Amino acid sequence: MMTLTITTVFTVGYLLITLWLCRGLRLNTRSLCYGGLMCAATLVLGSFLFYLPTGSAISPGSWIPLMLLALTYDWRLACVTGWVTGILAIFLIPAWAPVHWAQIPVEHLVAFSALGYAGVLGSDKKWKVLCGVLLAILLRFMGQMLSGVVFFSQNAWDGWGAWGYSITYHLSCKIPEGIATTLILLALPLNTIKKAIGGNQP
Repeated sequence: MMTLTITTVFTVGYLLITLWLCRGLRLNTRSLCYGGLMCAATLVLGSFLFYLPTGSAISPGSWIPLMLLALTYDWRLACVTGWVTGILAIFLIPAWAPVHWAQIPVEHLVAFSALGYAGVLGSDKKWKVLCGVLLAILLRFMGQMLSGVVFFSQNAWDGWGAWGYSITYHLSCKIPEGIATTLILLALPLNTIKKAIGGNQP
């Protein structure tokens, strides 16, 4: 009961806060094009998975497109694009096929849209990029970890329990992919890219 309560509060709270923060977002032709391109790039990269001994998997940079959109154009657009990507992933990425309809808001809508939070602090300073990226990774981890506790507890290793299994399972893939993603984004000339594409975030 406690697990369901925590999961529900987190999911509803996240979705409501994100919806409120994305108010005022205007979708013009340029925004739709950038969003579509980053959505497609995320889905393509997310289709190639490298499995780890824990059973979890990492992708060759599938977090980067939406984070890059957030950091160089508009983080609100990245969040909305993440929601679209999460829905499309159900049909286009076999590994993301939900086992229950409730898994969609808990995991799919959170995991992809959370990447948009990488740009919530801006990209003019490296520390802002670092903090934003870490926040995005944390939110993604929370959504997928809670989904693992609720929907995949039957897969827990002997003696681990649902929480121990899900936390360890997701940390085993989030840490290496998170480090790689962070280093790549910190190395990119984000402000130059932002000027080139006409980014409109503060």
